[in-house]
Amino acid sequence: MLYPENKLKEIDVACDLILAKIYKYEEKYKQQIDNVHPNYTKSAKNLIHYLALRSFSIDILQDKIDEIGLPNSSELNASVLHRILSFKTIINSLLNTNLPTNNKVFLSNSEAEKIQNKNFEALFGKIKSKRKTAIMVTQPLVAASDKQFTKSLIELGMDSARINCAHDNEAIWKSIIDNIRANESSCKITMDLAGPKIRTGKMKPGHKVIHIKPKKNELGKMVTPVKVWMAPYGTPPPKGETADAIIPVNKKWLQKTEIGSYIVFQDSRGKKRKIIIDKLEDNGRWGTCKKSAFIVSGTLLNVFFKKGSASEKHRANKLLPLEEVIFLTEGNLLRLNKKPILGEPASYDHEGNITEIAHISCTLPEVFNMVKENELVYFDDGKIEGVIKEIQSEFLIIKITGTKSKGGKLRADKGINLPNSKLNFDELTSKDKKDLKFVVKHADVVNFSFVNDKQDIENLLIELKALKAKIGIILKIETQEAYRNLPGIILKAMENYPLGVMIARGDLAIETGWENFAIIQEEILQLCEAAHLPNVWATQVLENMAKKGIPTRAEITDAAMAQRAECVMLNKGPYIEKAVKMLDKILRRMQSVQKGKGSIFPELKFNENL
Repeated sequence: MLYPENKLKEIDVACDLILAKIYKYEEKYKQQIDNVHPNYTKSAKNLIHYLALRSFSIDILQDKIDEIGLPNSSELNASVLHRILSFKTIINSLLNTNLPTNNKVFLSNSEAEKIQNKNFEALFGKIKSKRKTAIMVTQPLVAASDKQFTKSLIELGMDSARINCAHDNEAIWKSIIDNIRANESSCKITMDLAGPKIRTGKMKPGHKVIHIKPKKNELGKMVTPVKVWMAPYGTPPPKGETADAIIPVNKKWLQKTEIGSYIVFQDSRGKKRKIIIDKLEDNGRWGTCKKSAFIVSGTLLNVFFKKGSASEKHRANKLLPLEEVIFLTEGNLLRLNKKPILGEPASYDHEGNITEIAHISCTLPEVFNMVKENELVYFDDGKIEGVIKEIQSEFLIIKITGTKSKGGKLRADKGINLPNSKLNFDELTSKDKKDLKFVVKHADVVNFSFVNDKQDIENLLIELKALKAKIGIILKIETQEAYRNLPGIILKAMENYPLGVMIARGDLAIETGWENFAIIQEEILQLCEAAHLPNVWATQVLENMAKKGIPTRAEITDAAMAQRAECVMLNKGPYIEKAVKMLDKILRRMQSVQKGKGSIFPELKFNENL
């Protein structure tokens, strides 16, 4: 016999145990299944079947199947009952035994695929390119004023535009939406509710100074001169351009300059420095400077319009204060204030001893009553690690336990994560409720931030019902609690149609632990497939490319793996158009070798002269 009878019987018994658990779970969770939107009835039932299946150590069954050489498909999430019944039929046929009569209605593979496609289109619309994975793009401020910019994003491959209500205001959001709709009415608009995000408070303004700093090599020699943008106060560099330094100057004399004009000045240290103008652009000028310099408000500028000509004397206009920064190294102490006191770096005496430790405030003072000593604290997406050493009524003392080798920089409005703390506050803030009125009127989908359990979903559904809103929901999974409660969260949210899930990988990785995140990300993908829900792969996709114009090898691999989700989200950056174009290419090419979470095998072309 090709297949050992005793092994086949072991597999047959395992299939019977799984089927019994599936039917038991169906009965146990009948109420939750009955409550979902009619479009999700079959999907909710399959999710329950998947949970029943995963209540066993399926890897043991898979090992037994592999051991005797039977085909072993791991892609059974979308139609669990059908797959198990089909497999049992094969086993019974090999054993020459009759399969017991089964009148259970099951979801076929082809029907499951149709449901998945329908749910995808309801949330993201029809993709116009040959791509099967949608691209969501976080909208920068320029999208509110530049209609051509939004047109470019759409032409390059944007299928869904994301607006974060944590930033800007309703007037700006409306302008962004209007510009998108004017270019492509079918482009889906998704809007994030800010949620109770814990962030660092404002910093005390720093000095009003511009630091011109050329890049140098290990030997201290200049590698790249500083790229300086000079323009009237408040005039940013042209779209897509980045400057190393921006100097506000008077428009009248600047317009008299030409390529080759130069500016000589003494910086705040008395050092003689020179800027050469090498490009003219609208009301501004691009120049280069080869040496380090510090410019303050009123710095005297000797302007030479032509070589050998007499100079005109002008001054640098009013400068904005530099953003103050707190430098932290391992072992430092940081005071986290309950009241909105402006943050400051540490103070030192003449001998270099700390006279006052650095301090900064927290935007959600409620958390001070929810934390305990020795619990972990992470700042700025985990770049700075610390532990709570002391709890006082008005502040926490945090000992820094990890940063970059040269120290970490903590600024205002950076995220704070407390992965060990039991945080308990309403997920819908008063701001969220106000913003939701705008969202339901202008957007297609609301992205629900910091959801933790099914009660949070209930609160959102109550608000949507009060607003008589019919809008899609994307659940942002970004906490340990949300991951643990995800099946219940999904079943409750299935009362609304359409629905999707976003893996907010930045916060989630910190909350669950770096070492655990890879498997957690995988489990969320599998759960979503079982529920036939589109999944959004988010946070730091092609981040280096969007911000600096060049991708890293690691993020190219990450973008390729993102094809396993139904949608990939890009964050904003000066080179976001290049990032969209690159992601579009990667996703289209990856779908020739991968279909969702499974591999496919097109013809392999190779040199046959082995």
